[in-house]
Amino acid sequence: MSGGFPLDLILFGMVAAFLVLRLRGVLGRRQGFERPPRERPVPAPGAPPLREAEALPPSAVAGSGAHQVVPEARSPVGQALQSIQQMDRAFDPNAFLAGAEGAFRMIVAAFASGDRATLRDLLSEDTYAGFEQAVTAREQAGERQRTEVRAILETAITAAELRGSTAEVTVRIVSEQVNVTTDAKDEVVAGTEAVTEVTDIWTFQRDLRSSDPTWKLVGTQSA
Repeated sequence: MSGGFPLDLILFGMVAAFLVLRLRGVLGRRQGFERPPRERPVPAPGAPPLREAEALPPSAVAGSGAHQVVPEARSPVGQALQSIQQMDRAFDPNAFLAGAEGAFRMIVAAFASGDRATLRDLLSEDTYAGFEQAVTAREQAGERQRTEVRAILETAITAAELRGSTAEVTVRIVSEQVNVTTDAKDEVVAGTEAVTEVTDIWTFQRDLRSSDPTWKLVGTQSA
């Protein structure tokens, strides 16, 4: 989605830095946990891809427990995932979905609060530029956004591709959210307090030969 240095701001900065480092580990390193999906339907043709989320137990990823959907191994997307696994033995689709959920929550929250540092760390340059432009426009208009991700209902890998050493994985994320934008007078100008089901399609990318384990968000769209 900031005279002196107050203690609460210092603590907030420390927590934010910890979360970013923890997420980079979740998205880029396998720790042995593998959560089987409840079902493995064949994905619809043309659906988008996603990136690797690495192994933490469900309790380590805020709100984990979403229904995970991984394509059948024999499907085109499943075969692409196998190609990624052959190049990166640490890649695991189920753990990747868990990490993608954590990344989704962090990015949505960072966008709503205007946390550019977190966005820059988790987004590609082009994607960051679009997010930053939207944040700047909101600030210049004197508006504030509040976004609450109440629940993640489903995460599903819908597409995957390996081009050379560059892997892309697209994930469909179905969530329940509250989104409200207010103006300088604290009056609602967009959104509602009602919980709304939102479906997002996010694509992550990583050079598997890079020493940087982070899967960067390179594309977003709403379904």
